[in-house]
Amino acid sequence: MSKNTRTILIFLGSLIILGALLSTVNVEQPKEIDMATLATRVESGEVKRVVIRGPKLEVTFQDDSTAAVTKESTESFSELLKNYGVSPERARAVQTEVKERTGAAYWAGLILPNLIPIVLLFVLMWLLLRQVQGQNTRAMSFGQSTAREMPKGAKDRIAFKDVAGAKEAKEELHEVVDFLKSPEKFKKLGAKIPKGVLLMGSPGTGKTLLARAVAGEANVPFFHISGSEFVEMFVGVGASRVRDLFTKAKKSAPCIVFIDEIDAVGRQRGSGLGGSHDEREQTLNQILVEMDGFEPNLGVIVLAATNRPDVLDPALLRPGRFDRRIVLDMPDINDREAILHIHAKKKPFAKNVDLRRLAERTPGFSGADLANLMNEAAILAARQNKHEISMNHLLDSIEKVMLGPERRSHVMTDEERKVTATHETGHALIAHLLPHTDPVQKVSIISRGRAAGYTIKTPLEDRHMKNREEYVEELAVMMGGYAAESVFFNDVTPGASNDMREATKLARRMVTQWGMSDALGPRTYGEQEDLIFLGREIHENRDYSEKTAEKIDAEIDRLISDALETAKRILETHRDRVNGVVQKLLVSETLEREQWLETVGLPPANEKNVLTRKEEKLEPKKEEAA
Repeated sequence: MSKNTRTILIFLGSLIILGALLSTVNVEQPKEIDMATLATRVESGEVKRVVIRGPKLEVTFQDDSTAAVTKESTESFSELLKNYGVSPERARAVQTEVKERTGAAYWAGLILPNLIPIVLLFVLMWLLLRQVQGQNTRAMSFGQSTAREMPKGAKDRIAFKDVAGAKEAKEELHEVVDFLKSPEKFKKLGAKIPKGVLLMGSPGTGKTLLARAVAGEANVPFFHISGSEFVEMFVGVGASRVRDLFTKAKKSAPCIVFIDEIDAVGRQRGSGLGGSHDEREQTLNQILVEMDGFEPNLGVIVLAATNRPDVLDPALLRPGRFDRRIVLDMPDINDREAILHIHAKKKPFAKNVDLRRLAERTPGFSGADLANLMNEAAILAARQNKHEISMNHLLDSIEKVMLGPERRSHVMTDEERKVTATHETGHALIAHLLPHTDPVQKVSIISRGRAAGYTIKTPLEDRHMKNREEYVEELAVMMGGYAAESVFFNDVTPGASNDMREATKLARRMVTQWGMSDALGPRTYGEQEDLIFLGREIHENRDYSEKTAEKIDAEIDRLISDALETAKRILETHRDRVNGVVQKLLVSETLEREQWLETVGLPPANEKNVLTRKEEKLEPKKEEAA
C-alpha cells in the first residue's frame, strides 16, 4: 500500500469518526411552544423578556426558563398578541428586543450546508492527483542511481584501527586514502591516481568492513551501492543508473564509489540466456566505459568487493579499470586474537577467559564467524542469567557456530548411543595415534545440528599447505567412524555417510587436481565450469579418455581402501582402549582434551612433533634473553 493511499484512508476514517462523535453530542435546545401558549402566559404575567429574530421568538420567563416560538413572518409580535386577546397593559409589561440577522450569518446558513461536501470532494480529488503525480515522478526517476552517500560525521563511522588483521590490504587502501587527501606529492613524481580497487576474498573476511573503514578514513564523499541495484527487468535501466551514479560522483570529485557484490553485474559477457542477461551485459558495458572510456574519469576511485573473482569479465579486471586487486585471506591465529579483542569490547568477561586459547580453537574461522561466536556467547550467558561471559560460554559457542545448537531433546536409544560413541571414538583414536594429524580437543555424543556426535581436532599452528602423507592420514581419520562400526558391530549405519562423502572428495582432489597419484602422474584431470541457468550446476569439462577415467576411479578406490584398512588395523590393535573410551562417553557424554588423554591412556603419536615445535618457538626467546 502506497503512502498516498494510506493518507486517503486515514482522511476518510477521520471524517467517519468525527461524524460519529458529533452525532453522540447532545446540545440542549430550548423547549418549543406554540403561539397560543405564549399568549396565555403573557396574559398571566409569566413572561419577562422576548427576543425577536425574524420568525423565531426566544422567550425568557420569570423563573429564567426559556422557550422557543415560531410565529408567522407576515405579522408582528404585537399584532399576534392583540389577535390572541392579550391586554395592551400585559403586552407592554414584556421586555421586547428585535435582533435582525446579519448578511454574513444569512449567507453562511445558506451556503455552508452545501459547501462542506464540495470541499471534501475537492480534498479527496487533490489527494488522488498527488498520488498519480508521485507515480509519474517515480517513473521519471526509474533510471536514476540509488547510491547512498555516507556523511562525513556519521555516528557509526569506523577507521582502519577498528579493523583487525588484513595488514597488507589496509596498507594498499591507506595509500589510496593518502592519494585522495594529498595528491600533490604523488603527482610530482608523475604517479596517477588508481581508477579501481577490487577486494577479493571468501565471505566474512571483511571486504565490506574495509570499505567502511576507507569511508571513515578518507575525508571525501563516499557513495555506496550494491551490484544488484543496477539490474532491472527493463533493458537500459541499469546502464542509465550507472551513468547517473558516475555523473554524481564526477560532480563530487575527488570521491570514492563502492560497489558491493560486483559479480551480480560483472559476470562474463556472452554466457547469458534471455533478456535479463542482455540487460546485465548492457549495464556492465556502461561500467567499463565509465571507468576507462574516451572521456577521462578524474578523481573518482571505484572500490568493489566480490567473493567470486573467477566469474568476472576479463575486461573489468584489466589495468586501467581495476588497477589493484587486494586478496583478503582467512585470518591467522594472531589476527583471530586481534579480531576477538575488538569484538570483546563492551562485553563483561570472567577472569578465566583466554582469548589466545580461543583463537587457537578457531582455525578456519572468518572475521564474521568470530563476531558471531562472541555474540552467541553473550546470548548464552544472558539466557543463563549470568552477569559475565565465561570461557565455557565461548567454547560452547564455537561448537554452535561450527555444528549448530545442541539437541538435548533428540532422544536416542541405548543401542544408538553406543554406536555413536563407538563411531566418534574411532575418529578420535586414529587421529590420536597417527603422527601427522591434528590433536584431539574434544569428543562428544551430544547431538548438534544434524550430527549425532562430533570430534573436534585443531591444528597446533596455522598451515596453508599439507603434503601427501598428511592427506593420506586425514583419509584414515575420516574413515575411522565407518571402520569402528564395522569392527565392533560387524555392520554399518548411515551415520558415516558424510564421512564417506568428504573422503571421496578429498581422494578425488588428490588424484585429479594435486597430482598425488603415482599411477596417474603430475597432471590435472578435468576442468570445472559453473553453469548458472535454472539454478547452479557444476559441469566438468573432461579432457581425458574413458580409459583414464577408469584409472582415476581405481586410484580413488585404492586411497579410500588403504585408509580404511589403516583405520581397522589400529582399532583392532586397541580394542580394549576403544571399549574403555566408549563406556566413559556413555556416562559423561563429553570428553575434553585432558579427560580424553586420561581415558585413552596412550601418548599422542604427534607428541614429539608438538614438543619440537614448542622448543623451536622458545629458542629465539632464550637467545634474546641471553
